[in-house]
Amino acid sequence: AEDTAQTLSEEDIAAAAESWSKGLADAPRPKQRHHPILPIVGEKNILITSALPYVNNVPHLGNIIGSVLSADVFARYCRLRNWNTLYICGTDEYGTATETKAMEEGLTPQQICDKYNAVHTAIYKWFDISFDYFGRTTTAHQTTIAQDIFNRLLQRDFLLKDTVEQLRCETCQRFLADRFVEGICPFCNYEEARGDQCDKCGKLINAVELKRPQCKVCKQSPVVKSSQHLFLDLPKLEERLEKWLQQSLATGDWTSNARFITRSWIRDGLKPRCITRDLKWGTPVPLEGFTDKVFYVWFDAPIGYISITANYTDHWEKWWKNPQQVQLYNFMAKDNVPFHSVIFPSCLLGAEDNYTIVNHLVATEYLNYEDGKFSKSRGVGVFGDMAKDTGIPADIWRFYLLYLRPEGQDSAFSWSDLMLKNNSELLNNLGNFVNRAGMFVQKFFNGHVPKMELLAEDKRLLAQVTAELRQYNQLLEKVRIRDALRCILNISRHGNQYIQVNEPWKCIKGTPQEQARAGTVTGLAVNMAALLAVMLQPYMPSISTVIQEQLLVPQEASVLTSDFRCVLPEGHRIGTVSPLFQKLENDQIESLRKRFGGGQQLNGDCTEKQVKAEPKTPSPAADPSKETAKVGDPERIKQLMQEVEKQGNHVRELKGKKAEKSVIDTEVQKLLALKKELALAEGKTPEAPAQKGKKKK
Repeated sequence: AEDTAQTLSEEDIAAAAESWSKGLADAPRPKQRHHPILPIVGEKNILITSALPYVNNVPHLGNIIGSVLSADVFARYCRLRNWNTLYICGTDEYGTATETKAMEEGLTPQQICDKYNAVHTAIYKWFDISFDYFGRTTTAHQTTIAQDIFNRLLQRDFLLKDTVEQLRCETCQRFLADRFVEGICPFCNYEEARGDQCDKCGKLINAVELKRPQCKVCKQSPVVKSSQHLFLDLPKLEERLEKWLQQSLATGDWTSNARFITRSWIRDGLKPRCITRDLKWGTPVPLEGFTDKVFYVWFDAPIGYISITANYTDHWEKWWKNPQQVQLYNFMAKDNVPFHSVIFPSCLLGAEDNYTIVNHLVATEYLNYEDGKFSKSRGVGVFGDMAKDTGIPADIWRFYLLYLRPEGQDSAFSWSDLMLKNNSELLNNLGNFVNRAGMFVQKFFNGHVPKMELLAEDKRLLAQVTAELRQYNQLLEKVRIRDALRCILNISRHGNQYIQVNEPWKCIKGTPQEQARAGTVTGLAVNMAALLAVMLQPYMPSISTVIQEQLLVPQEASVLTSDFRCVLPEGHRIGTVSPLFQKLENDQIESLRKRFGGGQQLNGDCTEKQVKAEPKTPSPAADPSKETAKVGDPERIKQLMQEVEKQGNHVRELKGKKAEKSVIDTEVQKLLALKKELALAEGKTPEAPAQKGKKKK
């Protein structure tokens, strides 16, 4: 805030005062949205997708912030700017996981999809996710569009046939889909690598490459058998993919992790990628000799964005075959990047049908839970269907998840930090300011905005608020969602400081001049509150609505521009003002921590057993999934010493960068776990952590 104040020029202050004085006279009016929303020639047309959640998986907080909530904030922001915006999502419903879940529950795959699609829909409704359409992939449009893209690739000679060695479980009598095989990663030796990708090192794997593979259903060892399959000829498409990538990376807002992951794929050289599977539940392959197979989920699922749009409107091609007029934003966690930046674009480029291909690829890092990972089976972490039962409103969850959104590095959910942020940032900062501003109008001025006669310090405040508003716009245009939230909190901090310095509750009892000063301070403060209500809308839509209702903010003020205007002029009547937030108490938080901790200790630390079972992913630390090293194993001791040194350097680097405390604490815990394992390997007794504070004399 001080930096902003110091860099303001006299021109900035004069311009801010002029914009303020215009009020709503020439302000843009909010556009009415009529479905189906279609691109409009000459306007900014924004198409937003969030990664399709797999229908059987109830999303946890990390899944929610990684795709749907992040995309929702951006979609809401685009609508605030009057941009023509369509936000599409839906459940990904084909594949082995659905078949297996159906067997477990004694239902058909379609019944399972119907059941869990309803679960997802209810979760996102509670979190106030503003999809324009939330669909699913088990539709006729999915079959038609996927088969059309397949046939176009086939006709253009971009597909190959080859015999593949696959893992087959003789006990279950089926070929095993990649995610139903677990074993040791051939690259990093992580013991719980899936059959398609290792969660620790991030490398893609062919299931037959796994060491000691195991069927996840029956835990038996599968056998290797041959089957003929179809492959996407990525090497043949590589040149046109690179040409497109060069242009998209240069002009689009791709997150740094998306750029890095994509470049590493290209650098390593593309290989043919299998697009079929020996399953029954999926989109059928329309080719003789392969009619008993279905498309592999990572060929099929991204096409779901298109087919879901086709279920929304018959004019879907105006969005999806219109790259000249449409800007496409894809939101996802980083593990989904290669499929959206390499495989899916290659399919669309090879189809040669003028498809809209991603312009902006927005990927998060991972959100962990306290000092471990979310685990439904172990009861660790908050999942989407549980959040509403905590008694904490959806907007508080939204705020906290967006406050710690893992943009540059992994972050960790922490109950104590949730309490701290609610009580400090929301209750004492934002809520306190908005409530005071409204209450002063209500109490001192009979519910009507008083006359405002701006002094130099008031005009300087206008310029400070304008600077924060413009920074907010710049950050959100670049989809830096977490950083933009800080601008809102900065404005309320400016407002609280302004009220404290000017003390309108004292001035109102003084001379006529002092009373006039109280009016100016109150009027300016309540207009800041009105601006905050609009800026909050993408983050906390319910709270935004409540503030706008309390202050009776005119509808014309709901279009966000780069100017801070007086939208509540002298004489404007406000409604009834009441507190926005409630304090979270320590007892309440400790109860929730215990409830969602599974076997974790009450201080949020994972037990050693749990750390081994489910380590964080990915991380520069050692692989905690390995069993404790045998005493005196020199190779393991050497490896652990290197890992301790590496993790120690990582912790120092985080501290040097002044990373968030929760992130540093998480990495310190991993360092301590490594040191403990090293001590055990050396035959020593691990030292207890030093107690902080002074010793008693």
